[in-house]
Amino acid sequence: MPSGAEHLAPGLHEYLISHSTAPDALQRDLIAETAARFPGRTRLQIGPEQGTFMTMLAGVMGARHAIEVGTFTGYSSICLARGMAEGGRLICCDISEEWTSLARTYWQKAGLADRIDLRLGPALDTLRALPSAAALDLAFIDADKTGYAAYWEEIVPRTRPGGVIVVDNTLLHGRIFHAEPDPDAVAIRQFNEHVLAEDRVVLAMLPVRDGLTVARRK
Repeated sequence: MPSGAEHLAPGLHEYLISHSTAPDALQRDLIAETAARFPGRTRLQIGPEQGTFMTMLAGVMGARHAIEVGTFTGYSSICLARGMAEGGRLICCDISEEWTSLARTYWQKAGLADRIDLRLGPALDTLRALPSAAALDLAFIDADKTGYAAYWEEIVPRTRPGGVIVVDNTLLHGRIFHAEPDPDAVAIRQFNEHVLAEDRVVLAMLPVRDGLTVARRK
């Protein structure tokens, strides 16, 4: 399986992984069970270095109100929820009962089920049903690439000043540079230009895994 970090010179990704805090036993079990049950979908799971970063970010922020668009089997939600402040609440948006049934199992095992609110259905509907107040501390977007711009437009005004929005796959394995990009690559390329022109946030694109854009709400 590709590492998702093909932009790094050979050996650097392995070095990066070996010099970051490793997944614990529960996370390793989830990685293995995801690979066994959904062998053709493992690319949908974030990398361990991303997970460690997001746990740290949520912890540094003391995040209490967070949302995730695209949950898959729950690795990223576990990382986010573990870093959140006591009493924090994470809303998870996904459309697959099959994938998220595994997530539910591991939320229970991790002792996090009481702070995660799974909402099955189109994420755009879930986002639009949220209160309009700017109350989110932290958001993570990692779902269908053609939907990124619409998710962004719903999340930004609901994010408090100083809140952070993290967007995955913004390098998309380099496909954004292809002469004839596929629809996902076109969508990500357009999204990247859209957020670059955004005056509501301060923006940094990090070469973590497959590209991680971090935006801080002004």
